Amino acid sequence: MSIRHGLLALLERGPMHGYQLRAAFEESTGATWPLNIGQVYTTLSRLERDGLVRPLPESDGGQQPYEITDAGRTQLDTWFVTPISRAERPRDELSIKLALAITTPGVDIRVVLQTQRTATMRSLQEYTRLKARGSEPRPADLAWSLVLDAMIFQAEAELRWLDHCESSLVRHNVTPVPRSSTPNPTSERSEVTS
Repeated sequence: MSIRHGLLALLERGPMHGYQLRAAFEESTGATWPLNIGQVYTTLSRLERDGLVRPLPESDGGQQPYEITDAGRTQLDTWFVTPISRAERPRDELSIKLALAITTPGVDIRVVLQTQRTATMRSLQEYTRLKARGSEPRPADLAWSLVLDAMIFQAEAELRWLDHCESSLVRHNVTPVPRSSTPNPTSERSEVTS
């Protein structure tokens, strides 16, 4: 997620200072990805350095508002029309965990799968409850609803993938790798030197 572009999109609505930007970001995304205020101000400094925003005179409260520049609008427009690349996927901790659990001695991947399935199901139920309570009369509510839909679809996809993993384990007759009964190499060394 590009915080940089998110802040530019919010500044397209009008000038805001850091705390207003954080609040608007969290309102737009349903606080799904809370922003650290330090991250907001660091990003604003970089945007200013790059000529994408400019500071305005401080308010009476001492807050420094920013506004988007023409260069910022151009970059924002480009961001909105450029598809998100799926080729450069971030590391997925769950995929890595499962890949390693298959071959790590003493780890029962079936337990890892079941634990994750339970957690994902719990998340899906919570997202579904939130969706049932939601309304969409305002654009911010619709934005939150769309974010929530994405979270629901991702949880459903993860559950399908976990089912697939479990089926693959059964199909390939995978059983847990037992822990090695060989002594720890460092304890062997200490016995030899004694």
